[in-house]
Amino acid sequence: MTSPTANTPSPSTPADGAAAAQEPARYVHAEAEPRWQRFWEETGVFRAVRHEGRPKRYVLDMFPYPSGAGLHVGHPEGYTATDIFCRYSRMKGFDVLHPMGWDAFGLPAEQYAIQTGTHPAETTRKNIDTFRRQLKMLGFSYDWEREFGTIDENYVRWTQWIFVKLFERGLAYQDKILVNWCPALGTVLANEEVKDGKSERGNHPVIRTPLRQWMLRITAYADRLADDLALVDWPEGTLVAQRNWIGRSEGATISFDVQGFEGAKIDVFTTRPDTLLGCTYVVLAPEHALVEKITSAEKLDAVRAYVQAAASKSDLDRTSEKTKTGVPTGAMAIHPLTGKAVPIWVGDYVIGGYGTGAVMAVPAHDERDFAFAKAFELPIIEVVSPDGKLHDSLDAAYVDEGVLVRSGKFDGIKSTEGKRAIVDALVASGKGAPKITYKLRDWVFSRQRYWGEPIPVYFPVEMKNPAGDPRKGDEHVIRYDKPIAVAESELPLRLPNLVDFRPGDDPQGPLARAVDWRFFQKDGQWYARETNTMPQWAGSCWYYLRFIDPKNDAEPWSQKAYDDWMPVDLYIGGNEHAVLHLLYARFWHKVLFDIGKVKHPEPFLKLVHQGLILGEDGEKMSKSAGNVVNPDDIVKGYGADCLRLYEMFMGPLEAVKPWQSAQIQGVVRFRDRVFSILTGRQLVDGIDDATKRLVHKTIKKVTEDIETLSFNTAISAMMVLLNHLGSLKDLPREAARGLLICVSPFAPHVAEEVWRMWGNERSIALEAWPTFDPTLCVDDVIEMAVQVNGKVRGRVTLPIKASEDEARNAALTAEGVSAFTAGKTLKKFIYVPGKIVNLVVA
Repeated sequence: MTSPTANTPSPSTPADGAAAAQEPARYVHAEAEPRWQRFWEETGVFRAVRHEGRPKRYVLDMFPYPSGAGLHVGHPEGYTATDIFCRYSRMKGFDVLHPMGWDAFGLPAEQYAIQTGTHPAETTRKNIDTFRRQLKMLGFSYDWEREFGTIDENYVRWTQWIFVKLFERGLAYQDKILVNWCPALGTVLANEEVKDGKSERGNHPVIRTPLRQWMLRITAYADRLADDLALVDWPEGTLVAQRNWIGRSEGATISFDVQGFEGAKIDVFTTRPDTLLGCTYVVLAPEHALVEKITSAEKLDAVRAYVQAAASKSDLDRTSEKTKTGVPTGAMAIHPLTGKAVPIWVGDYVIGGYGTGAVMAVPAHDERDFAFAKAFELPIIEVVSPDGKLHDSLDAAYVDEGVLVRSGKFDGIKSTEGKRAIVDALVASGKGAPKITYKLRDWVFSRQRYWGEPIPVYFPVEMKNPAGDPRKGDEHVIRYDKPIAVAESELPLRLPNLVDFRPGDDPQGPLARAVDWRFFQKDGQWYARETNTMPQWAGSCWYYLRFIDPKNDAEPWSQKAYDDWMPVDLYIGGNEHAVLHLLYARFWHKVLFDIGKVKHPEPFLKLVHQGLILGEDGEKMSKSAGNVVNPDDIVKGYGADCLRLYEMFMGPLEAVKPWQSAQIQGVVRFRDRVFSILTGRQLVDGIDDATKRLVHKTIKKVTEDIETLSFNTAISAMMVLLNHLGSLKDLPREAARGLLICVSPFAPHVAEEVWRMWGNERSIALEAWPTFDPTLCVDDVIEMAVQVNGKVRGRVTLPIKASEDEARNAALTAEGVSAFTAGKTLKKFIYVPGKIVNLVVA
């Protein structure tokens, strides 16, 4: 493999081994590792360059958020995995893009800045410096020339450009919706960020209140987001999580009239219209528009108190509470098929933002409705029977399909047919229609805080006094109903440099206080900028695209760069991003696909989630738990190679594993023996058959294991080969070279050191990956278990091509077998060469 850079030193011929026969130098990681890191950077060994005719691999780590605490030893696990894969891929002849950058906007940085009294730009830059130093310290082969942060001005420019494209296509719009407003944090929180009515960060009170928000119409892509999961190689759990989050459901909308209120209708959506005749009550969400209107006078105080209490709970709390709560409104709904009146309740397990904010309760066939009906002694009527028989009492809701009962003219038909028949009846009466719906909601894109990308929109301002100035507080009206996108030529829209960026009670956010930035005149007309900022998700939605062309000032990326590198071949990161980040990035990618900026429907072909590395106490690492292990300490004590080796040797990449400092000594010994054996023995040209076979088996094993990211077993195979070489007086050059190249992606610093001591000038990272002969990876003889009547009773060693007679004779005379065959008749002999030897005796 040739060097991808012109200034890399040319190769030299390996020494004849005379130098290696001398007393070996001691490997000092504290001296060697920084030296090789400087060498890689100065020579540009890992710079991503495309060559015509070569295959490519784009390998990506999930964008790290540079916190003030720096890395702990759990963070480098995924980075080490991608680095091994990238180093190996380059040696296999691939052009490799392996970039690194920083997800640098967001609430954590802003909160840290508020606590320390420093500007978030300053603290974020310092945090980035710490993360960069630590990653370079670990010898990762990133192309650092492509580094950027989401806070970089040119990156913000193109993030805003994508928002404008969304706006132009009607996919970015404003709406007034109920949100989780946290006054202390001064921002809207996602449902997942609220626990028991308090913010997950800081434990501050959260209230539910309607706010003007920017929304992204992700629901317009719901079907494509679900269907295109068939195009990717992702963990099954992540695929299921995304499908469940999208929640595509086929069913029907059904309208219930409200008794005594002409024109008032309650629309519900159900996936089980076959259960309609079992509806015994209707439940409205506390925030449903009809609640106040239809509640009777005697129930009004109780209903208002219940609605107020529900406002302090997150949607997640409301839907996950096992004990169902609710209050009757005193109003009645009219069943659309029977005309009977059923009571209308308010229950907080129904969410206003999901579906229609109302449900038809069929307690016999829905677990939540069953629990609610039991709690309030409401009727439970079976209308779907598993066997077609009537059951007068139910211990639990029957939620599967079956045969319709107690359903009038629909009795006796199966659920599938019943769904169609009942929907047809609803359509005929004008009381319903078939419908496809989704759990997926449009994306709330606004954040009422400072540290985020400004939303590139402004609004006309109408002054009561035409000579007035809104910056001075003169009376004015901002026409939020007439949003205008900032022109592409005027991007980026920069944040003002606020001294006081703390949140306040104003839901418009701290940018509303920057009146000289917010208000401006154009052609004599006053305008007001949007004071909401983008969420942290925005920057991480498209960073993989900017990495392919990060210094382009004319466009977010060129078509050539896209053709060179996209799509991402391997993406590794934590499963905490299994839904939101991945879903949002896929959504933006599909919009970019529709406007012709990308050519693939999906951005990430293969996805792998690394498992957590726990503290030594078996708990998740955190400062509060006091169980964080700092990689600086491990590198100082043992070296970067040992941290890399240990994290990969702990177990399968995807598994959850506890850190155990005492066990790192095993890989320290392995690294030191690699150095001492490969530099302390005479290198010779000859190689015996047993060693040659073991070398080829090891190369085969390591090659296959790296391709499948099975790094722990690859290291085990190299340890076996090293132990064998350690037993030899002289080292076969072929064996030593093969082992060292296999070791180099895992422990690159010690590999470079040995490689240089052998007399080579250019980096070992530029060498070709060794090949293996499959015929040498198959043993001539093999040890096999001997079974008697299916149970292992002994073992035999047989040639791989042994005949059936040879196998039978060897099995019958094997130690331990005769005790189970003596005096018995051999009825059958089963022999599969290399796999099975089984004696069946009577």
